[in-house]
Amino acid sequence: MIIRKEQNQDKVILAPEGRLDTVTAPELEKEIQALPAEVKDLTMDLEKLEYISSAGLRVLLATQKKMNATGGEMKVCRANETVLEIFEVTGFSDILTLV
Repeated sequence: MIIRKEQNQDKVILAPEGRLDTVTAPELEKEIQALPAEVKDLTMDLEKLEYISSAGLRVLLATQKKMNATGGEMKVCRANETVLEIFEVTGFSDILTLV
């Protein structure tokens, strides 16, 4: 999996490409954990994400909780129909801020 990253002071965009599953979720988790504490605006650009498993959902949920706890905001954008359907079925569409 490739993870593109753009940072502008306290705003970060992470854009994983490929599959976010048991094998690749730790890569994204490591990237998120390495973000500076001053990041208050995190955007997950899922345009090139083909698939997300429960391991990937766990990373997104943990990140959402972390951002909420620190007064930040996480947005999820440009997810394809397959990923959006997974969010709907699992109830993540009610937890995450989808834009």
